[in-house]
Order: sequence, then structure tokens, then C-alpha cells
Amino acid sequence: METHRPYSFYAAAVWIFIAAFSSCNKAKDHTAPAVYERDSVAMMVSYGVNTLISDSGVIKYRIVTERWAVNTVKQPSRWEFLKGVFFEQFDEQFHIEAYIQADTAWYFDQQKLWHLRGRVNIRNVNGLIYNSEELFWDGIRHEFYSNVYSRVVTPERTLEGTTFKSDEHMDHYTVSNSKGNFINPEEEKDEESASAKNAPANQQKDKAGSEDSANDSVFAEPIRPAASKHQKNQ
Repeated sequence: METHRPYSFYAAAVWIFIAAFSSCNKAKDHTAPAVYERDSVAMMVSYGVNTLISDSGVIKYRIVTERWAVNTVKQPSRWEFLKGVFFEQFDEQFHIEAYIQADTAWYFDQQKLWHLRGRVNIRNVNGLIYNSEELFWDGIRHEFYSNVYSRVVTPERTLEGTTFKSDEHMDHYTVSNSKGNFINPEEEKDEESASAKNAPANQQKDKAGSEDSANDSVFAEPIRPAASKHQKNQ
């Protein structure tokens, strides 16, 4: 006995076939969610910078750097010198007081705090040389400090330690857990007085020795180094 299926059955089958066909041919877009990391974008980036920085209307520093980025979105906001930075520090009469150099630096403008990293070098007009791998420069307290190995060299002494603290002009500083050497003024005076006392006798000996050597040089035959055979290494 032959049965007849209703019209609705065939219509549903056609729609299922069309939907399956269209789903097979439709391309799927594999997309990622949007990125809204605004803090990774600097507000300003400058290259080849050579500029003067003033504080309270007085020029205090010259900054030379290959790349200077200003980011006000990051917390705390900062200036970034990822390609190195070089400073000239001035006094009130615009005389150079010191040179400061670092491989990397960040300046947190709200805290007025510099963070210097990688081969930090300072040299001032008094002959002081400072070397470290990390140094902080507090613009509010006007001081330098570091909690890593630091080396300070002056004309009188050399100090090394793991904790360093100094005023902004490097006139008064402390090095904790330190080791080093320096010249004792008393010993230096004793050595000078002893050398002064022995000077006449030494001069007479030198004079006599020079006369003897002069006479010997007149009558002595020239000396030629003896020939020697070279032996091969066994």
C-alpha cells in the first residue's frame, strides 16, 4: 500500500538541505578580542634629543639621549630612556658640576625620582668617579642612593660597598659594608721627611756611582751577549 507524505515534510527537508549547504560553504573568521592596552602606548616619542631641563625657572640639566618616550597613562607616569641617557648637571651660575651616564633610565615625574640602570657612571669637578649597576636620584630629597655594589674613586681614596648614599653634589657620601684603601696623611708626612733626610747621602752615592760608570764606559770593551742555541720543546 503506497503512502503519501505531506507537503510540509518535503519543505522541511529542502530547508535543511539549503542550511547544510550554506553552512559548509560559509567561511569562518577566526578573530581575537580587541586589545585595549593603552598603557603600552607612549604619548610622545622623540629621537635624537639634546635639550635643557629647568627646575623652578633655573636650568639644572642637559639631557642627551637617542630615544625619549613620555607615558602618562602608566601608573605612575614616567619618562623612558631605553636607549641610554647622558646628563650634564649645572650649578646656579650655569657651570658644569658633574656628568652622569646610564644605559637605561626612567624618570617618574610625579615623584621626581630617577631610576638609572646598567653601567651607571658619575664624574664631578672634584675628581670623584662613581660606578654602579643601579642608582636612584631623588629630586625631592636631593640625594643619590643605591642598594647594589658601588665603587667610589677620589684622588685620596677608593671605596667599594653594597650600600651607597650621597647628597646631590657628591660632597658628602657614605658607603656601607665597604672595603677600600686611602692615603694616611701622617704616614705620607713620615715618608716625605725620611726621604728628605736620606736625600744628601743618596745624591752622593749616585754621583760617585755615575763617575765610576763613566770611567768604566771609557776603558771597558763593549759587551756582546753570548750566543745560545735554541732547544726545541720536548
